[in-house]
Amino acid sequence: MEKKKTNTKFIIILVVLVVLGGGYGSYKYIHSLAHEQTDDAQIEKNMNPIIPRVSGYVNKVYIKDNDFVKKGDTLFTIDKKDYQLKIAEATAALAAAEGNFEVSRADISSALASVSASDANVQSASGNIESAKIRLAQITSDYNRYSNLYKSHTITKQQYEQASTAKQEAENQVHILQQQQKASAYQKSVIIAKSKASDKLTEVAAANIKRAQALLDAAKLNISYTVITAAIDGQVSKIDIQPGQLVQPGQSLFYIINNQEAWVIANFKETQLNKMVMGQKVTLKVDAYPDYKFQGTITSFSPATGSRFSILPPDNATGNFVKTIQRLPVKISLDASNDAEKIKLLRPGMNVDVDVHVK
Repeated sequence: MEKKKTNTKFIIILVVLVVLGGGYGSYKYIHSLAHEQTDDAQIEKNMNPIIPRVSGYVNKVYIKDNDFVKKGDTLFTIDKKDYQLKIAEATAALAAAEGNFEVSRADISSALASVSASDANVQSASGNIESAKIRLAQITSDYNRYSNLYKSHTITKQQYEQASTAKQEAENQVHILQQQQKASAYQKSVIIAKSKASDKLTEVAAANIKRAQALLDAAKLNISYTVITAAIDGQVSKIDIQPGQLVQPGQSLFYIINNQEAWVIANFKETQLNKMVMGQKVTLKVDAYPDYKFQGTITSFSPATGSRFSILPPDNATGNFVKTIQRLPVKISLDASNDAEKIKLLRPGMNVDVDVHVK
């Protein structure tokens, strides 16, 4: 029988495939000892939400979808007629409060003048009483002397009666002056009470001025909020507002994307984290730009796996448990050595292949 011919080409191809396969397998094994990789990663950037602080109807929109804006650029305005009326109302309330304050101050000044006059009247009455008492003491002394003389029949009855009448008149004068002094003192206390009341009213008026001023300041602040400006440099997203549309405070309308700064969130399997630490260098390949390799550094690890932050986190204590490898988000910052223009081209959500140099 004739022997089969050996297929030399097949053997050569098989040897080449075995060598290439072995070499590639060896390369991947050696590479895996110093690297951890994942393709579950995306570009992230700061997305600044545009949220109005006051309600109202949109007056004019100054931007279009995907426009680039600078910090301070006007994005849109809200009709401010209602807020102008509130400023006018607050201004009138402030003027009224200031008028009441001036009236209260005038009342206090008048009350203080009345207190001074009443005090002078009290002092004058006190002086008149002292003079009347001195005169009464003298007349009483004369009366006592005339009374003794009348008893010894040295003077006439008429002279005695004149002395008695003079004494009664002096006593009555002292009594009248004392009553006048009491009346002046009472009037002074009433005026002091009115002065204190006016002082309280002045404090209330001053508080009303502060309140009215605060309302005016708030109205001016609100009218300034009718002009919505960009807080950062960046690119706006799709604009979903139109003139005449009613917007509410706290309503997220659209976003401004900060194109100056970007980072990567890579979701590594929990079995890959053993050798990974902060500060390790990372090579990044973005699917949209495969010809350029970005360089980065691990800056932080999430405090929990991604599933724990989901709306409905898994509860392993219920049902039949099936062990699933979890993934942990890892933040990777882009190094300053990267091309800044390339970073500007990155968009949040782009897919990234991540290669961490663990050794």
